[in-house]
Amino acid sequence: MAYRMYNKVQRRVKRTLLVYLFTFLPLSLCAQVGEYRNELAVGVNGGLTMSSVSFVHEIPQNQLLGKTFGLTLRYTGEKYFSSICAVVAEVNYAQIGWDERIWDVNDDPVINDETGLAEEYSRVIDYIQVPVFARLGWGRERRGLQAYFQIGPQIGFYLSEKTKTNFDIDHPNMAKRVSVISGPKYSNMYHMPVENKFDYGIAGALGVEFTAPKLGHFMVEGRYYFGLGNIYGNSKRDFFSKSNIQNIVIKASYLFDLVKSKNPKIK
Repeated sequence: MAYRMYNKVQRRVKRTLLVYLFTFLPLSLCAQVGEYRNELAVGVNGGLTMSSVSFVHEIPQNQLLGKTFGLTLRYTGEKYFSSICAVVAEVNYAQIGWDERIWDVNDDPVINDETGLAEEYSRVIDYIQVPVFARLGWGRERRGLQAYFQIGPQIGFYLSEKTKTNFDIDHPNMAKRVSVISGPKYSNMYHMPVENKFDYGIAGALGVEFTAPKLGHFMVEGRYYFGLGNIYGNSKRDFFSKSNIQNIVIKASYLFDLVKSKNPKIK
């Protein structure tokens, strides 16, 4: 029942994403119904990712910490009432994946009998991610602060993956663990490479921008990404019925202007 409900929600989100791609985004790019702008800025970004994978069968997890950095391109087209409308595109390298939470029935870390250390397992997946955002900003454009919100689709291309563990993944000690997956299946899971090399979903962000004349634009934002695809197959014969990526990003960006509007009303 829960899985059917998830598929229903996922189909609705996909339809919403397609509507956005074919209506809202082209309008953002082309429509000029407000106060005209024609500004282009480019720059760099970097930050911290906190990711997990929503599995069914469920795997208890902590947030996996990783890094991200890349290039940013922003085109500002108009100011409509008090909203500054722009389109933002990025090409980023990102480390995402999951960090298994290996705990016992007493809610304590499972200690390995041979090493005396808390057992650890994490999978880091390297991606090239390409988000495209419609952005609305409120505040100053030439000097001072501006708050902004942006939302849009994101695609990802798998590069590589690596694991970190301190126990024998062929013989995990399931007697101590709290998990809904039985021992032999758990061992199989540890040896499964990512099957689907293409990822897609939708991302949204809230941020603050400070603009200094002759220096450029400095931004700090928080971003959330919800994957609509699965990294593993999800048929009845597959091990997982759901395996979509979710992550939070804390990011800083710096942009400088290539093209600026000669509009005396812009402040």
